[in-house]
Amino acid sequence: MAQYELLLPKMGESVAEATIIKWVKQPGDMIELDDTILEIATDKVDSEVPSPIAGKLIKQLFKEDEVVQVGVVIAIIETDANAAATPAEAPVAEPEAEVTTAEIPGTDQLPSNEEVQTPKQSSSDRFYSPLVKNIAAQENISMAELDGIAGTGAEGRLTKDDLLNYIQQKTGGAAPIATATAAPVVTAVNHQPAPSKPVQPVVSVNGGDEIIEMDRMRKLIADHMVMSKHNSPHVTSFVEADVTNMVLWREKVKRNFEKRENEKITFTPIFIEAVTKAIKDFPMINVSVNGTQIIKKRDINIGMAAALPSGNLIVPVIKNADQLNLVGLTKSVNDLAVRARNSKLKPDETQGGTFTLTNVGSFGNVMGTPIINQPQVAILAVGAIKKKPAVLETEFGDVIAIRHMMFLSLSYDHRVVDGALGGSFVRRVADYLESWDINREI
Repeated sequence: MAQYELLLPKMGESVAEATIIKWVKQPGDMIELDDTILEIATDKVDSEVPSPIAGKLIKQLFKEDEVVQVGVVIAIIETDANAAATPAEAPVAEPEAEVTTAEIPGTDQLPSNEEVQTPKQSSSDRFYSPLVKNIAAQENISMAELDGIAGTGAEGRLTKDDLLNYIQQKTGGAAPIATATAAPVVTAVNHQPAPSKPVQPVVSVNGGDEIIEMDRMRKLIADHMVMSKHNSPHVTSFVEADVTNMVLWREKVKRNFEKRENEKITFTPIFIEAVTKAIKDFPMINVSVNGTQIIKKRDINIGMAAALPSGNLIVPVIKNADQLNLVGLTKSVNDLAVRARNSKLKPDETQGGTFTLTNVGSFGNVMGTPIINQPQVAILAVGAIKKKPAVLETEFGDVIAIRHMMFLSLSYDHRVVDGALGGSFVRRVADYLESWDINREI
């Protein structure tokens, strides 16, 4: 018999670690090729790890809820003598969709390694994940300060929640959390009461109330939304657009398009095309903030918020959306939407967004005030398209006609996007939609 070392597989360029959330197979269980051995979770998605070989699981090297680095041996599988005994990376199975931090409006995105200057390497041997380092860099926390924060992870590891709690206490004026190497506190002569930590509202629970624990994705969304509102002063601008030509054009071409491309054309790729054009006109909407630095993005990567069967949201990203024509955008939108609903998104497909679009009209809402998907600085919500009487200016004078009208709302980070830029941008998106060529060929 031979022993096969199962490694934690790669899950994307920016994913360096994962948390084991469940062992599907236990020591002694027989395993067939491609059987799911365990379930893992990153900050983006949940995934299943399949077995690249048949055999018997003889040892689990990590427990559930432990954090493991990519490429580390996580299990030993006993195989027959003819099987290869050299380590190999198991392919990651199609993962379950997970938010980013509302990843959203969800879902979330903290700055990538390229977007921030990470703190200098610590002189200690303590490990910090890339996510923790990015948050620390964004909050101007030095490595020495990181070393002094107590961690609740395995072997005292500093987790994202530990760091966010520390930042909240620090910015809120609360006393810093206790650390193993805390210096003695010197009491001043004239005592001043320390500002108290923000108190959570007291929630009364009656006998007939049901208490529902948030699932992992909802906790991530909640953290991301609070972080976004904490970091970015939100402002929202609204415009109303006459999209009659766009609606009539889609109605005219949708059957032939589906027959030719085997794809249904929705309004989403049309909205994305208009957004990419407007971003090229106003490139300073396609930026991120790193302290006092504005990082102007070269690529235009559009995130589209998608609802999951669980009720949560995820934001798959169309990379280089400005380089795709309407057919390419349609295929990308449909593919990502289907795989998001079926929990088949890959980790890289929820990362790297520079601007987010959310369609609140799909729920019958006429407008919304979305929360910025960090580290982006703007998010566009499109409302339901409604038939309304509208005044039209013609060569024969003003007339009232039935038109297809829609509200667009842009929430933006007022630290770097002023009303002139935000208002002009959302108006330009509306202009592209209103000027749609009803005779356009596709």
